[in-house]
Amino acid sequence: MTSTPDVVPPTEVRMAEIVFPNHTNHMGTLFGGQALAWMDKAAFLAAARYSRRTVVTARSDQVDFKLPISIGQMVETVGRIVEVGRSSMKVEVELIAEDLHTGERKLCTRGHFVMIALDENHKPTAVPALPADIAGP
Repeated sequence: MTSTPDVVPPTEVRMAEIVFPNHTNHMGTLFGGQALAWMDKAAFLAAARYSRRTVVTARSDQVDFKLPISIGQMVETVGRIVEVGRSSMKVEVELIAEDLHTGERKLCTRGHFVMIALDENHKPTAVPALPADIAGP
């Protein structure tokens, strides 16, 4: 019998949304709270997928809103595991707006979220180490 190589857990998740009027503020651009909700969901999915555990948000770090996102634009939310501790995972999340008519894409928002993996008793539990070729500096 031959051994199978270790499977590297997925470290990225991508989601797509369209900005409807109920997602916007009085200026007709994406409401910051909605952006944060989409970002937290991407962080959750990336961390749960990577760890194959129940995860919770422990912290959001410096979310930078660089450009507004308008009604009718598609928003791609990308969450990437960038650092792993014993039970924690740091997830970088980006919101990229795309004009569906022109195809123009712009990075609008970026932030970091710390997610904690939990065991069956809702206590922090160990997660796999980040592969060396993915780990940051």
